[in-house]
Amino acid sequence: MTGTTLDDYTDRYARRVRGMTASEIRALFAVASRPEVVSLAGGAPYIAALPLDAVGEMLGRLGAEHGATTLQYGIGQGTLELRERICEVMALSGIDASCGASPEDVVVTVGGQQALDLVARLFLDPGDVVLAEGPTYVGALGVFQAAQAQVAHVPMDAEGLIPEALEAAIADLSRAGRRVKFLYTIPTYQNPTGVTLSEERRERVLDICERAGLLVVEDDPYGQLGFEGDAPAPLRARRRDGVFYLSTFSKTFAPGLRVGWILAPHAVRDKLVIASEAQILCPSGYAQAAVSTYLGTMPWRQQLKVYREVYRERRDAMLTALADLMPAGTTWTTPAGGLFVWATLPDGLDSKAMMPRAIAARVAYVPGTGFYADGTGSGNMRLNFSFPSPERIREGVRRLSGVMEQEIAMRKVFGAVGGSGPRRRQGGSDAPGPDLA
Repeated sequence: MTGTTLDDYTDRYARRVRGMTASEIRALFAVASRPEVVSLAGGAPYIAALPLDAVGEMLGRLGAEHGATTLQYGIGQGTLELRERICEVMALSGIDASCGASPEDVVVTVGGQQALDLVARLFLDPGDVVLAEGPTYVGALGVFQAAQAQVAHVPMDAEGLIPEALEAAIADLSRAGRRVKFLYTIPTYQNPTGVTLSEERRERVLDICERAGLLVVEDDPYGQLGFEGDAPAPLRARRRDGVFYLSTFSKTFAPGLRVGWILAPHAVRDKLVIASEAQILCPSGYAQAAVSTYLGTMPWRQQLKVYREVYRERRDAMLTALADLMPAGTTWTTPAGGLFVWATLPDGLDSKAMMPRAIAARVAYVPGTGFYADGTGSGNMRLNFSFPSPERIREGVRRLSGVMEQEIAMRKVFGAVGGSGPRRRQGGSDAPGPDLA
């Protein structure tokens, strides 16, 4: 034995690898996928709601009739046909030609995750700071960590990111001599909270970023999955300069195809394409053709309505179960769309420390710590309602409530039974300034 660790390559890795850790969600997948476990942990869409027979026939025809082109290399920006279809999809949310949306400025990506990675590659140097909602999407935290950037969390409340806290964070970081590159935000049906940035705050956030010279990276995977009328217009529908709009077909069609996109300011488009070509050469021609054909030949607008109805029913099932079964002191958000509820535990409970006992009770969730760069959030958990049936959702909440009741009882007898760091209440941090991690 010559090494002192289980990994004999430790001293050979690049510096940017040293901080890489597995996400809270990925670590749960192996356990949560067991049939006896009710998983409220993932973020998977309910693919069975698609007309799978028709989709299967469509995919078969693509291979049989167009395989010579769809199975061949393509161009780095993505096919023109798909980029034109993407513009049709964005127009439903108000991002159209009147605000400068053009197929020429769309770059097709391998899901929304590659879109995030491309933006990070273009703009982040080691030590740069990204402002992001607290909590925020765990996959974005992984991208920023890989870029050796730091995340300053900006608190949220029931109306989304707090503009005053954003201004304070920018000012604090400027005084400290820190270089903030952009605001990363999921303003509509946010992951993990389900909260939507209010109409009035959208304009204020854009004004603040414009005055500070900050770019805005708007991530919008869920904007077309609203349950209670139309969502507020995206940030990109309001301003074209300095706003990058990222989205994906993973939540509205099929995540397995891995097709997303960036609508970028024109000057940046070519650099995004060059960066993408360096990573992947080109996005999958077959996957692009599948999405283009789906959008061109199948009733995808009606399918969006189907998804909304399915997810509304499941959201309602979760909210009812939480109200009926959760112990006193538990609170949660009421999302108007998307896939998630963000729960705040009674004082003294720790979602990360409680996780093994929840798995033993055959229920899974994601501890809140996964959504903060600094490891706080132990007083919260993310609950997914898109994939389990309403009956499974209620059973999962029943099991989870039982685990929480046991934790509360143990605390009364023995005091604190574990902990993984500072708590953070729903709605943001205890202080108005940025949390830099």
